[in-house]
Amino acid sequence: MMTETRETKIKRLHMRSIRRGIKEMDLILTAYATDYMQDLSDAELETYDSFLKEYDHDIYGWITGQGEAPEEYAGIMTVIMGLASGLTRPN
Repeated sequence: MMTETRETKIKRLHMRSIRRGIKEMDLILTAYATDYMQDLSDAELETYDSFLKEYDHDIYGWITGQGEAPEEYAGIMTVIMGLASGLTRPN
Protein backbone atom coordinates (compact mmCIF):
# COMPACT_ATOMS: atom_id res chain seq x y z
CA MET A 1 0.00 0.00 0.00
CA MET A 2 1.31 3.42 -0.96
CA THR A 3 1.37 6.08 1.73
CA GLU A 4 -0.01 9.46 0.79
CA THR A 5 2.28 12.41 1.54
CA ARG A 6 0.94 15.35 3.52
CA GLU A 7 1.21 17.58 0.44
CA THR A 8 -0.73 15.11 -1.70
CA LYS A 9 -3.38 14.70 0.99
CA ILE A 10 -3.84 18.48 1.25
CA LYS A 11 -4.19 18.77 -2.53
CA ARG A 12 -6.72 15.92 -2.61
CA LEU A 13 -8.76 17.37 0.26
CA HIS A 14 -8.66 20.83 -1.30
CA MET A 15 -10.04 19.43 -4.56
CA ARG A 16 -12.77 17.55 -2.67
CA SER A 17 -13.60 20.81 -0.84
CA ILE A 18 -14.07 22.90 -3.96
CA ARG A 19 -16.02 20.37 -6.02
CA ARG A 20 -19.09 19.47 -4.00
CA GLY A 21 -22.67 18.73 -5.06
CA ILE A 22 -24.17 21.95 -3.70
CA LYS A 23 -22.89 25.39 -4.76
CA GLU A 24 -23.17 26.73 -1.19
CA MET A 25 -20.94 23.90 0.01
CA ASP A 26 -18.42 24.68 -2.75
CA LEU A 27 -18.18 28.26 -1.48
CA ILE A 28 -18.09 27.43 2.22
CA LEU A 29 -15.62 24.55 2.05
CA THR A 30 -13.36 26.29 -0.48
CA ALA A 31 -12.93 29.14 2.00
CA TYR A 32 -12.13 26.69 4.81
CA ALA A 33 -9.71 24.61 2.71
CA THR A 34 -7.91 27.65 1.34
CA ASP A 35 -7.59 29.53 4.62
CA TYR A 36 -7.14 26.76 7.20
CA MET A 37 -6.10 23.41 5.79
CA GLN A 38 -2.34 24.07 5.55
CA ASP A 39 -2.23 24.72 9.31
CA LEU A 40 -4.13 21.58 10.34
CA SER A 41 -2.28 18.84 12.20
CA ASP A 42 -2.13 15.38 10.64
CA ALA A 43 -4.90 14.24 13.00
CA GLU A 44 -7.05 17.22 12.03
CA LEU A 45 -6.50 16.43 8.35
CA GLU A 46 -7.74 12.88 9.02
CA THR A 47 -10.85 14.28 10.69
CA TYR A 48 -11.42 16.68 7.79
CA ASP A 49 -11.02 13.77 5.36
CA SER A 50 -13.78 11.92 7.25
CA PHE A 51 -15.88 15.09 7.35
CA LEU A 52 -15.71 15.40 3.55
CA LYS A 53 -17.19 11.90 3.23
CA GLU A 54 -20.43 13.13 4.81
CA TYR A 55 -23.36 14.09 2.57
CA ASP A 56 -23.51 17.73 1.51
CA HIS A 57 -27.11 18.04 2.66
CA ASP A 58 -26.15 16.80 6.13
CA ILE A 59 -23.22 19.21 6.39
CA TYR A 60 -25.34 22.11 5.16
CA GLY A 61 -27.99 21.20 7.72
CA TRP A 62 -25.38 21.26 10.49
CA ILE A 63 -24.15 24.67 9.33
CA THR A 64 -27.65 26.14 9.18
CA GLY A 65 -28.64 24.67 12.54
CA GLN A 66 -31.15 22.19 11.12
CA GLY A 67 -29.21 19.33 12.65
CA GLU A 68 -26.33 18.70 15.01
CA ALA A 69 -22.95 17.62 13.72
CA PRO A 70 -21.23 14.63 15.30
CA GLU A 71 -18.94 15.65 18.18
CA GLU A 72 -15.82 14.61 16.26
CA TYR A 73 -16.45 17.53 13.87
CA ALA A 74 -16.99 20.20 16.54
CA GLY A 75 -13.69 22.00 15.90
CA ILE A 76 -14.16 22.02 12.14
CA MET A 77 -17.77 23.15 12.46
CA THR A 78 -16.89 26.09 14.69
CA VAL A 79 -14.60 27.52 12.01
CA ILE A 80 -16.81 26.61 9.05
CA MET A 81 -19.90 28.14 10.66
CA GLY A 82 -18.00 31.40 11.10
CA LEU A 83 -17.01 31.38 7.44
CA ALA A 84 -20.55 30.55 6.32
CA SER A 85 -22.43 33.23 8.26
CA GLY A 86 -23.02 35.47 5.24
CA LEU A 87 -24.05 32.53 3.05
CA THR A 88 -26.47 30.84 5.41
CA ARG A 89 -27.68 33.75 7.53
CA PRO A 90 -27.80 37.40 6.47
CA ASN A 91 -25.34 39.48 8.47
